[in-house]
Formats: sequence, structure tokens, C-alpha cells
Amino acid sequence: MERPLVLVAEDQPLILLEVEEVLVGAGFEVETAADGQSAMSAIARHHSQLRGLVTDVRLGQGPNGWDVARHARELTPMVAVVYMTGDSDYEWVAYGVPNSQLIHKPFAHAQLITALTSLLNQAENTEG
Repeated sequence: MERPLVLVAEDQPLILLEVEEVLVGAGFEVETAADGQSAMSAIARHHSQLRGLVTDVRLGQGPNGWDVARHARELTPMVAVVYMTGDSDYEWVAYGVPNSQLIHKPFAHAQLITALTSLLNQAENTEG
């Protein structure tokens, strides 16, 4: 069975590594990006295989997580989007893409896996 490809965009190296390890351990293929511009490039390269996006909201200079998710949805409308944030959850209603989930940092690994897999299941059921 093919492992779903998930892009993780996070500008804090230790968090990026931890999220990557959690997702790989849960059976996902993971691509990582350390800033918004790298995430945009990765989406452009992998959009046909991309099934999920886990992104921090604040990604330093350049595009933020809201921008990255909108770009991903433009190219892959059914991509599962999970936002991670320590301080931007109040912006989710205004800036988050529809049918996404937000988890607040710090979070339990199970929260991330549950959010991502539930969105992937929804997308799979919608596609038929």
C-alpha cells in the first residue's frame, strides 16, 4: 500500500524534526520545508501526489501558513490541511481554508495524527 505524502512546513528545526518523526512513525511519507517559500516550491513539485499539509501559521519571512495552505488547495483541492500554532488560533476562522483543522502548540502526537487522518478520511470519502 502506498504511503500518503504529507508536507510539513515549520520554521523551528526541532519541531519540524519531531513532527516529521511522528508522521513517518504513523506510516506517512514526509517532505519538509523550513519556511513558506520552500513550502510553496515543494507544493508545486509534489502537488499531484500530495495528500496532506501540516503547517505552522508563522513561518518567518515570506508566505505564512495561511498562504501556504491556500496555495496547496489551489493545486490540490482535496489536500488535508492541519495548522499548528501557539498564538494564531483566533485567526483560523478568517484565514484558514475550509475543512481544515487547527491544533494548538504544544500538542500531543496523537492530536496531530488524529487531525490528519480524520481529514484524509473525509477527503477519501468525498472523492468516492
